[in-house]
Amino acid sequence: MGDCQTLGDCNDERIVRIYEYLDGALSREDLGEIKTHLDNCTDCSGEYDLECVIRSVVKRSCKEAAPETLKAAILARLHGDSVAV
Repeated sequence: MGDCQTLGDCNDERIVRIYEYLDGALSREDLGEIKTHLDNCTDCSGEYDLECVIRSVVKRSCKEAAPETLKAAILARLHGDSVAV
């Protein structure tokens, strides 16, 4: 893993720490450690960038509204009505 070998071997645990970093779930001290690591490790910064893109796409798609016809069909099925879709 390129730069990771000189920086302490990046493993699944470090990747979890990157997710925690993105979630804002780290202490101030840990934030600094992960930030420094991301600044110096191309492998982990690539993983970070990928996760940022994924989160952005998911966030954007969650804002899209379902079509009214789909909503009506779901509600009709929940109420036992038959509706052609």
